[in-house]
Amino acid sequence: MTKRKLPKIESTQELAKFWDHRDLTDFQEELEEVAEPVFVRGTRIVVKLQANEAKSLETIARSKGVTQHELARQWVLQKLARLKKA
Repeated sequence: MTKRKLPKIESTQELAKFWDHRDLTDFQEELEEVAEPVFVRGTRIVVKLQANEAKSLETIARSKGVTQHELARQWVLQKLARLKKA
């Protein structure tokens, strides 16, 4: 039997597709234990908006071709950058 090699995969979506059709035990010789997290997620916060505010955010986001979450994040990052400069 030929020894299988783990491919170099950059995206988590490609990685998920790869493991959907394979068994981890086929690659046991290549596995190593890691002490630190491999995928670090950002901290989530909740911003409460009035219904009309949320609707406005959704409308603007749709016109820009992004989700309301992405738009809100962009705005927060822009404001933080401005404050950092001041």
